[in-house]
Amino acid sequence: MKQLKKHRAASREGLFLGLDLSTQALKCLVIGADGVARHEAAVNFDRDLPEFGTRGGVKRRPGGLTVTSPALMWVAALDLLLRKLRPERKLLAGVTAISGSGQQHGSVYLRRGAFALLNTLDPARSLRAQLGGAFALPDSPVWMDSSTTRECRRRDACLGGPQAVARLTGSRSFERFTGNQIAKIASKYPAKYAATEHIALVSSFAASLLIGGYAPIDYSDASGMNLMDIFKKTWDRRALACTGRNLAEKLGPLVPSHKPAGVISGYYADRYGFSPSTVVIAFSGDNPNSLAAFGLDRPGATVISLGTSDTIFGALSSPKPSAEEGHIFASPIAPEGYMALVCWKNGSLTREYIRDKYARGSWEAFNAMLSATPPGNSGLTGFYFREPEITPAVLKTGTYLFNQKNTNAACAANPGQHVRAVIESQFMAMRLHCGNIGLAPETIIATGGASVNRGLLQVMADVFGRKVCTIDRQNSAALGAALRALHGWRCLEAGKFLPFSEAVCPAEKPQLQAKPNPANHKIYTALLPRYRRLEQIVTGRK
Repeated sequence: MKQLKKHRAASREGLFLGLDLSTQALKCLVIGADGVARHEAAVNFDRDLPEFGTRGGVKRRPGGLTVTSPALMWVAALDLLLRKLRPERKLLAGVTAISGSGQQHGSVYLRRGAFALLNTLDPARSLRAQLGGAFALPDSPVWMDSSTTRECRRRDACLGGPQAVARLTGSRSFERFTGNQIAKIASKYPAKYAATEHIALVSSFAASLLIGGYAPIDYSDASGMNLMDIFKKTWDRRALACTGRNLAEKLGPLVPSHKPAGVISGYYADRYGFSPSTVVIAFSGDNPNSLAAFGLDRPGATVISLGTSDTIFGALSSPKPSAEEGHIFASPIAPEGYMALVCWKNGSLTREYIRDKYARGSWEAFNAMLSATPPGNSGLTGFYFREPEITPAVLKTGTYLFNQKNTNAACAANPGQHVRAVIESQFMAMRLHCGNIGLAPETIIATGGASVNRGLLQVMADVFGRKVCTIDRQNSAALGAALRALHGWRCLEAGKFLPFSEAVCPAEKPQLQAKPNPANHKIYTALLPRYRRLEQIVTGRK
């Protein structure tokens, strides 16, 4: 704390560094106080650290359900990244604050004595050389792991069912969520669990490396564990009890996302030239950091990402946790706020399938068909599941088409109707399911590869009845981390919390791309109850 006070007295405004420990790479982005990027660097795990034998940054056991990453690989990646930055000593010396992003849900198991190792690092030696023996479990479960169905069902039974788990923790019991991964380790490897002194998330582990001790877990990333009371923002006693013994002690404290985890270890000052007063702001998960990159600190601000999978996320003040869809996380940039996230597997690949099948593989032809077919599609509604769907939960793939009488219309649809049906269906699903958990978009920011398609954005605007803008946010998790470093530092300087939108000025402003057509929006609003009923039919819930 003495060093933090010294830093506050210095009151210098310099550079802000964001780290992103993603599934496939460790990325670094340095920005100025104006939010403009000054420097970037990255380490690709497969290419740059081939000795760890990963593919796509992970290892899969036979059967494909168990997916892990070597914890020491992440340590080695930080070594390598900082070596790449070593010629930039002047840049590193100017870094005022650091924050970071880690792939959500992953967990790191540090053995007894690991704290002492972190706290006594020798600047003459690499991190990898000193921390090889720091782990009780060498391979860390990551978000792609789906081997904990038994643990999920036990959690449901312990806490009162899926909806009760969602009301308590913000999400139903998910296989990838950290609490269920910890429960598996505690049950399957009791000796290794007993030897564990500290359990970190990927995000808090990366912060721990930087401060030379155990960094706390922030509220937002803790929301992806099925262990934290989403409203009280404390570890829930019952959720911990059905996971593992002495778990609160192993996890350590929770902190607001804008709070400092500490100051940088002297190791980095001596070895790489960082200022010894550089503040480390609590790290968070990749999804929360992406929300920070777009500055979504007030209800109504919403991003729709149109990628391989489609995702909608945004800020809200009155969440409605649901066992049926989506996640509620604590906001990483508004201590009293929340963020909602809903994901669909059938995104761009499904749109491309329809384009290839009905529009000769041409987006130009696809958009022409979309424009020529009336909103509402003359009563034809479709559901296109090329992949098993997350929202709603659908395991069986296939295409389901319904006419105005709600009977099968597969043979009657023409190519243009298929084109419009897939787009309308995707955006109607977004409107329905984000509304179910309390997310009410006021302004929409579209991002991802398909956000360049004006035809899609116009349907999006019409379905939601909201303006649609775009903004370039490359490496959004690293950028969000850098902006959070700036925000946390300014809160520290002020001695109080400052609204994110006041403390951080984005380098770029959203560009308007589509305005809703009131008549079309009326059509889609009238269609929504019917769409809900048809979805229930397709999913077998009615």
